[in-house]
Amino acid sequence: MRIDGQCHCGKISYAAEIDPEAVSVCHCRDCQALTGSPFRVTAVCTGAAIRLTGGKPKVYGKRGDNGRMRFQHFCGDCGSPLFTSGEGAQADDWGIRWGSIRQRDSLRPSRQIWCQSAAVWIDAVPVLPGRPQD
Repeated sequence: MRIDGQCHCGKISYAAEIDPEAVSVCHCRDCQALTGSPFRVTAVCTGAAIRLTGGKPKVYGKRGDNGRMRFQHFCGDCGSPLFTSGEGAQADDWGIRWGSIRQRDSLRPSRQIWCQSAAVWIDAVPVLPGRPQD
């Protein structure tokens, strides 16, 4: 599936080819801290599948609890998370952050990882009262 997206301020944009079945939810503590949210959603792909069409992201690296280095690619102006990538054997293990994808409504996660770190209340979200907008 061909997708495109951008950061919140529009300085960095991209196009990519992804498998819509390769979308995952991550509940790890790093994803929680980096998003300020209980989980992060990512469309998994290769680095070759992504083509920047504007701007260049800043990159921040951190070794995760599994010992692997993960690089967070984000807009240096607005801070929007855009991509993740690895090193060594995982250097071509990239992911596109779901919130930056224009076609995100067509992408439904097919798996979740680091479930032991999931917020204890996550299963209550579907039954919380809600409003269409505020």
